[in-house]
Amino acid sequence: MNMIKNDTVIVDYGAGNIRSVCNTLLRIGVNPILTSDKSTIKKAKRVIIPGVGHASTAVKALNDSDLFCFLQDLTQPVLGICLGMQLMCDYLHEGDVRGLSIFPIEVLPFDNSQQVVPHMGWNKVEALRGKFPRVNYAYFVHSYYVPECQFTIGRTLYGFPFSSAIKKDNFIGVQFHPEKSGTEGQNFLQWFVNEQFYL
Repeated sequence: MNMIKNDTVIVDYGAGNIRSVCNTLLRIGVNPILTSDKSTIKKAKRVIIPGVGHASTAVKALNDSDLFCFLQDLTQPVLGICLGMQLMCDYLHEGDVRGLSIFPIEVLPFDNSQQVVPHMGWNKVEALRGKFPRVNYAYFVHSYYVPECQFTIGRTLYGFPFSSAIKKDNFIGVQFHPEKSGTEGQNFLQWFVNEQFYL
């Protein structure tokens, strides 16, 4: 394995999947720094915003940590995972809360009269454009989704197509859990860490 790098920060705001994200990064040679310190986050080479939980609780935690507005202004590559991706959007119906507004998109609820909710398990991710890496199948757990839009770089079908990956400038979000998606999830995180993000 290559030398362990510790220039990746995971934002610590009480999200539920932080430990599994850390462990997956360690397996690809990255020793992440888990912190809510703004100075450390600002100096990091790349930032990951994880997320498992309720949107309103996450927004409150970011506000309580004085991170909400701060995260909007980051200039290095930033990856949002699951709820972390949804928090980058403008408005989340879960909890009726405003997100970081990096992506001017609403996060909508699945219709449980049309689909089994939550959407849980393995599903195909179709890469649409750019250098987004091929992820044949990834693991999902979510009851809310980002619709297809101009920022969609990966999509998944669950009754209808939705955004499983979005990108704008230095921000990228994925609805799936790379830390739960085996080798392909590890490959995706390797792609992000290796700065192929901007290509």
